[in-house]
Amino acid sequence: QEDFGIPIVNKRISVTPISLLINALGMPSKKAAVKIATTLDEAAEDLGINFIGGYTALVHRSASLGDNILIESIPEAMDATERLCSSVVVASTRDGINMDEILRMGRIIKKTSEISDTGCARLVVLANAPEDIPFMPGAYHGIGNSDASINVGISGPGVVRAAVEKTDGNFMDLCDTIKRVSFKIVRAGELIGEEVAKRMKVDFGSIDLSLAPTPAVGDSVAKIIEDMGIEHCGGPGTTCALALLTDAVKKGGIMASSRIGGYSGAFIPVSEDRGMIEVAKAGYINIEKLEAMTSVCSVGLDMVPIPGDTPAEIIAGIIADQMAIGVYNNKTVGARLVPIKGKKEGDYVHFGGLLGEGAVMPVKKVDCSKFVKRGGRIPASVTSFRN
Repeated sequence: QEDFGIPIVNKRISVTPISLLINALGMPSKKAAVKIATTLDEAAEDLGINFIGGYTALVHRSASLGDNILIESIPEAMDATERLCSSVVVASTRDGINMDEILRMGRIIKKTSEISDTGCARLVVLANAPEDIPFMPGAYHGIGNSDASINVGISGPGVVRAAVEKTDGNFMDLCDTIKRVSFKIVRAGELIGEEVAKRMKVDFGSIDLSLAPTPAVGDSVAKIIEDMGIEHCGGPGTTCALALLTDAVKKGGIMASSRIGGYSGAFIPVSEDRGMIEVAKAGYINIEKLEAMTSVCSVGLDMVPIPGDTPAEIIAGIIADQMAIGVYNNKTVGARLVPIKGKKEGDYVHFGGLLGEGAVMPVKKVDCSKFVKRGGRIPASVTSFRN
């Protein structure tokens, strides 16, 4: 930071999926898994790290003994920790959608929300998860990586917004402006990544092009969309504007670096984006609109506060919808749903810090239990036939 004048906002560590370590234990158990979780949490605190990820299970095809133990231990692990992040991969374009695990995750999320205030905010369900995500809670150190590597996430909504505000031209001009700004941001990220990797004597993995908002005023993806000419994010035209933004950021980024990885989309977290907090509270955006937006931005339903009495089966149904968008469009997506114990639609909740705050969003109480309880795995989608 001192040498280059570029702030490193957050430091995170991810480890190899812990389910693999549990498999290697002589006597694997939930108790042992929670002990690993608390040890990781203590290590993160000792190192001054914001979050540590990798409490992960990869069950997009089926679950091993270690996967089962880790998943069942998530509620207790989240309750016993403050910095630990967990992710469960339940679907992929090549393998399909594991509905058994989606239903189980609906129940795990529900149970976690009942015993931990912030546990669900540090838990995500993923499809097509890459091995080099620098953002939490989806990060894990994939087995295809070297022993240690540096992955960089950029955060530049404020810079992009400032450029968009000054652009009055047509869509070609708007896209060009965003591409130029993205190029500069990613170039700076690559410079920092190379230097950190050099000083630490580890590999430089990748740069994630995703625009990552924060609760700070001005650091908002929703506000960029509004500055493009939409009165309120969530209104007509929002999905198109987000598609334009995501694509332009990618085009600028891939010209700036050959090390592109991670999500490389645009984050639209309901509680971590000041603009999104405002439009959700005012009722301009709902879960269905957010779901439509995820079809063009990757990342998925993020930090969505929902009523605490939402049934596990409905949570599973929402996750299944999100996973389908990722699988059938060959995209990385996640679902970070946060049931708030004792809260109902419209109530306000404060998570604190980077997790932000927001209004509890309405969830349609339409029974889908018969569907999600069918069991098994939805087969991989056709990829060679296009209509």
